[in-house]
Amino acid sequence: MPTLGLRQRLTELRGPGVRPRALDARALAALAANPGCRRRALLDGAGVDKAALAQALGSPAAYGRSQFAIVRGNAFEARVKADGGAELMRLLRERLRPDGAGPQEAAGDAETAVPDLSAAGPEGRAARTALALRAATEAGGWSLLDHPLLAVEVAGSPAYVEPDAVVVHPDGGWTVVEIKSFPMIDGAADAAKVGAAARQAAVYVLALERVARQVAARTGREVHVRDRVLLVCPKDFSNLPTAAAVDIRRQLSATRRQLARLTRVEEIAAALPPGTTFDLRLADDGTTATRPAGELATAVAAVDADYAPECLAACELAFHCRGRSRADGAVAALGRGLRGELGGLRTIGEVLAAAAGPPGPPAQGAAPCGGHPDSPDSPDSPDSPDDPAVTALRRAAALRAEALAGAAPVAGRRPEEPGCH
Repeated sequence: MPTLGLRQRLTELRGPGVRPRALDARALAALAANPGCRRRALLDGAGVDKAALAQALGSPAAYGRSQFAIVRGNAFEARVKADGGAELMRLLRERLRPDGAGPQEAAGDAETAVPDLSAAGPEGRAARTALALRAATEAGGWSLLDHPLLAVEVAGSPAYVEPDAVVVHPDGGWTVVEIKSFPMIDGAADAAKVGAAARQAAVYVLALERVARQVAARTGREVHVRDRVLLVCPKDFSNLPTAAAVDIRRQLSATRRQLARLTRVEEIAAALPPGTTFDLRLADDGTTATRPAGELATAVAAVDADYAPECLAACELAFHCRGRSRADGAVAALGRGLRGELGGLRTIGEVLAAAAGPPGPPAQGAAPCGGHPDSPDSPDSPDSPDDPAVTALRRAAALRAEALAGAAPVAGRRPEEPGCH
């Protein structure tokens, strides 16, 4: 499908006259964390407002940053970047020096340029950022770009992302800087939060790689976007900044694969029933949805989801998907780890049936074991005894029954009997 046709199809999915919701780095990072969710890939690729959709479905999102956290984060970032980013540059030279820095890189008193990135509109800011990166690379010194704007192509349309900072090294390397307000206690931060920051930084690195190719072609100088980013956080329980170098190669690979998958979002759209749309039919006030919730639920159900409990902290539709997953008895609602342990058993009913024990002897004339794919003992059946998950479940059920049988006499003793306390 040509790009023009894809854009027209995505417009139909949003509804006539509905502007696409811009994708940011958080949304793209969340996609990379759950690459198997076709529902989110389509809705984000089409620019559908998932928060408004969840509200219309009766399962509003209940996550987000508090106003206090936003104010605290802005104050901490301002402190880190004060005096032309002197403290930020000190932390960067200190933490990233083992990356192979030469004498010029290690110069702690080197002057740092802070170019002006102001421009009109996102297209203008992105173009101004590209010019500033080119000029800083040609200059061969230290440069600090404060909140540059970068473009990432998503489903044939540009999405603009804004890292906290990008540092240009004298050797032509570029480093992404992420400034977060969660603490780093004794040199370590919460693993889940660091992982989310790494996935977000991976989006920025991918966006920078596109600019780096353009700069290298124009300047003839090799430009290297580093796969180690600088994470700056408050130290312990203070407001003093500390930093750590984070290797994001794994997150970079996952994000690159997911963005490549998003460019094929037309395949997901083509599989939808004719006439499927997520249009809320907003009233004149621009916020009240007039379309029946049942119609919206049918449209959403037409796209497969890959729900996991982690979605509750990253997706506006998570509560709706959780309700549907629970209603279907899906094992995925219990977590990805358990789903992986259970192999081909996809519902709680299948798990309980598999744990109940081997089936009785086959009826006269029945197919022998493994002779029919629908047989419970067939290797192709999800509850086949050859399945390691089924074997483990039946073993656990037998141990449980044995333990309960052994505990029954103890439970029936009277208080005066010996052994009761």
